[in-house]
Amino acid sequence: MRGRVLSIAGSDSGGGAGIQADIKTITALGGFAMTAITAVTAQNTLGVAGVMDIPADFLRKQIRCVLDDIGADAFKTGMLGQAGNIAVVAEEIRAYRPVPFVLDPVMVAKGGASLLSGDAVAALTATLIPLCTVLTPNIPEAETLLGRRIGGEEDMVTAARELRERGAAAVLLKGGHLPGTRLTDVLVTADSIETFTAQRIETRHTHGTGCTLASGIATRLAQGRALRDAVMESRVYLRAAIAAAPGFGAGAGPLDHGVTVSPEWTGGSDDPSGDACRDASSQAAT
Repeated sequence: MRGRVLSIAGSDSGGGAGIQADIKTITALGGFAMTAITAVTAQNTLGVAGVMDIPADFLRKQIRCVLDDIGADAFKTGMLGQAGNIAVVAEEIRAYRPVPFVLDPVMVAKGGASLLSGDAVAALTATLIPLCTVLTPNIPEAETLLGRRIGGEEDMVTAARELRERGAAAVLLKGGHLPGTRLTDVLVTADSIETFTAQRIETRHTHGTGCTLASGIATRLAQGRALRDAVMESRVYLRAAIAAAPGFGAGAGPLDHGVTVSPEWTGGSDDPSGDACRDASSQAAT
């Protein structure tokens, strides 16, 4: 199954995150990428120089044009910016359900610029979280949503449970912002709690990691994978893309989203969307 994924997110002129990272990831994993752009940013690896919001009515037009003609097997959202955009996205996803929906609550850019207004945080919590198949916050985003600090790996489980109580079907809380040489992500569903631990890759080239992981999960869900498999396979792809980063820029550089075309990729070069990837993820994500 090819998997049609509609990404609703902002544009990154530097090409490392946002819509650009989503398109690259979805394509690299064998899916078909479609977009509805929420904002246009002027940015590079050093930070965000400016943001221009797309009007909510035009955002709705983008979404409806895609869904009325091509359709979608999964939604992924990233930077949404304003409460009006969130209201539009919630209405359109609710009307189109049921397909998987991966919600990446993008709030702050890698360089520190705010990408979500204050009233939009409340709107996201009230309207979008209850619709999502999986919520994928990092530690700072989870702290903002919960209004408290997350003290470490043990507290991550409690935090993920609390976030799931906001209405999400599942929560993948990413631990990359915690100190240490090993990184742990926590997946909490209605039936299970699972942790995925791996060695930290020492690099400054991590721009767009959250967008990439969320888009990978959305692609695998669109292709019919179970959530756990989608998470595991996407983590393998993300780590390979980080390790193969081209080294561009003077700041937080982009990943190599095209790593799947390399014969050295652990997910397999002949079938980047098939069994080889599943086998590799089972070994690498535990």
